[in-house]
Amino acid sequence: MARSARAQEEIRRFLDIGAVQVAELDLDGDEAVLRPGPGSPPVTHGEVFVLVRQGGRPVGTLLARVPEGADTKAVLAARARAEWASVRAECAPGRVECAPGRAGAFGEARGPGGTGVPGAADEPGEAGGPGAADRLGKADRLGAADGPGQAGGPRAADRPREADRPGAAGGPMEPPYASVVIATRERAGQLARALDSLLAQDHPRFEIVVVDNAPVTSETRELVERKYAERVRYVREPVPGLAVAHNTGLAAVRGEVVAFTDDDVVADPRWLTELTAPFAADPGLGCSTGLILPARLTTPAQVLLESHGGFAKGFTPRTYDPKRPPVDEPLFPFTAGRFGSGANMAFRTAALRSVGGFDPATGAGTAARGGDDLYGFVRVLAEGHRLRYTPYALVWHHHRETWRDLETQAYGYGAGLTAYLTALLVNRPALLPAFLARLPRGLAHARTLTAVRETEGGGTAPGDHDMRTHPWPRRLSRLQRRGMVYGPVGYLRARRALRARVEGAR
Repeated sequence: MARSARAQEEIRRFLDIGAVQVAELDLDGDEAVLRPGPGSPPVTHGEVFVLVRQGGRPVGTLLARVPEGADTKAVLAARARAEWASVRAECAPGRVECAPGRAGAFGEARGPGGTGVPGAADEPGEAGGPGAADRLGKADRLGAADGPGQAGGPRAADRPREADRPGAAGGPMEPPYASVVIATRERAGQLARALDSLLAQDHPRFEIVVVDNAPVTSETRELVERKYAERVRYVREPVPGLAVAHNTGLAAVRGEVVAFTDDDVVADPRWLTELTAPFAADPGLGCSTGLILPARLTTPAQVLLESHGGFAKGFTPRTYDPKRPPVDEPLFPFTAGRFGSGANMAFRTAALRSVGGFDPATGAGTAARGGDDLYGFVRVLAEGHRLRYTPYALVWHHHRETWRDLETQAYGYGAGLTAYLTALLVNRPALLPAFLARLPRGLAHARTLTAVRETEGGGTAPGDHDMRTHPWPRRLSRLQRRGMVYGPVGYLRARRALRARVEGAR
């Protein structure tokens, strides 16, 4: 992709972004436990992006600066406890927006003026930034609609009860037999890291299926057969495309629930249990999604992507019910990016099979460039099934490292968005009236997603999940918009390519 002199200058400004350390801090009990993020070195002084846990469960993130020579764990624990106490003190007892899980919003910590850049208020022991009400992120405010009696959320009788969660008082419900599908192509090193984390899951009964998509070498097969033997099943899919690979995995699985993740993640030990448990508690559930956080933030591209919202959807669980559309989301269900991402999703196997799986003309590896996960979410919702987002199901994602990667990703996101919408209307024309009714607002929403945000006010900072309030380069904004224009064309090209391949195989 050719770059203008202006674009090159803008890139140079953004390349000055410094690295941010990644860590997790468990506040359970009197003694906090601090660990580096997966694959990260021990945490020292400087900028630190911290996942905060309570009792092992993710409840929020914060961005803090550890002064040189200070006790890293003490500084981060003090900052986390101050944020947590501040939010709890400003929440009146019994208010829906302050229900358990709501306080996870404390993690969207900002510096003075709410810019997202740490400043003097980020010193140890300071709550920092605006008041607790201002710190609550957008994704977490949306979660308030999930409370009893709130418009837009399902009735209490329709939601999984706290006692239905594994390990909760009142008798746990065992999560259903699950299958994990992981599609890959010529990335054996990353795949091994992901498989090691999947085999360490605490889920009582599951299987793992690796789909080798359009392999050029035998490296993936040899890795699975040599290192994982009978613990992992290997399936080869010669047709390129992520949706094709996922459909091959869907046909091969035996589980009641099928979970999908990528070869560039590290799954938290409770990921699969937390992701699949809602299916046992809610017979009407068709899909669940979970939390995705960055495993490393060592390059400007990684920091910038996470500052743009990353893949996280906040820390408030939420159920989306097509019978009770959320009043705070007028574009529902077409803003499927709010529901989750393909690196952390699960479906009731029968429900996904009943809609034909994913559209094979979508996804990475096709001319459509993406959108297969979004297509799956909306197809299942359109059949009347509910979708559950749970931040307790966590995977750590290794973001792409280079600026070129980020440019490719920005264009692909734009293309995937409009490609999946085209696929929906082609495969389910009955959705067209609802789509046209939402089109004007949808165009405004697309402009917001791709808006240029200048760098004045200083750099970028990760933390405000799905808020998109930090600087975003003009170059990447243009690429996203170009991708959106291309998406329908790419989808139609992918359909033709698939049809030609099938006809050629006859």
